Amino acid sequence: MTDFQLLARGIALAGCGIGAGCALIAGVGPGIGEGNAVAKALEAIGRQPESKGDVTSTMLLGVALAETTGIYGFVTGLLLIFVAPGMFMNYLQ
Repeated sequence: MTDFQLLARGIALAGCGIGAGCALIAGVGPGIGEGNAVAKALEAIGRQPESKGDVTSTMLLGVALAETTGIYGFVTGLLLIFVAPGMFMNYLQ
């Protein structure tokens, strides 16, 4: 293995690690958003208890949609950790 191949492997692995870290940070946003949504839903239910069913169903739909962003980031991070390094190493050989 030449020095160039060793350097290329190191750069590829470092890029995968940095990318995975950035992708997994995407889980912070949905957590904050879901917390705010639930807080506002509880405020709305506290002001008008008779609208509990409508507010709860709408909140659950919004929370589910917000959670998909975190799941996409998690899946991307897992792919960068476990799949991408092997693919890059095959390309470098």
